[in-house]
Amino acid sequence: QVQLVESGGGLVQPGGSLRLSCAASGFIFSIYEMGWYRQAPGKQREFVAAITIGGGTNYADSVKGRFTVSRDNAKNTVYLQINNLKPADTAVYYCNVRYRGTYYWGQGTQVTVSS
Repeated sequence: QVQLVESGGGLVQPGGSLRLSCAASGFIFSIYEMGWYRQAPGKQREFVAAITIGGGTNYADSVKGRFTVSRDNAKNTVYLQINNLKPADTAVYYCNVRYRGTYYWGQGTQVTVSS
């Protein structure tokens, strides 16, 4: 079955950096686009970034220039490098994949930006 496991979140001061990881299993990772979303307290889940099978990337306007999505097909893992973190980036971050018409999500990893 499809499984997505995020890691790498934590508490960081404004201006800091984190690298989130999402380990995938249960499907042929290299032939699927992968996405990152986040959900802040009291808000709806929102798109953050996506990466195609060819390595093309797409970002939400709010994170352009600070976030970088990448993938390692040999490790079945997608990454989200987050730089210059702001308090507004505080959220649970999820990776997802649309596999055979169904969206799958991981359990999420908490990112908290606070001084």
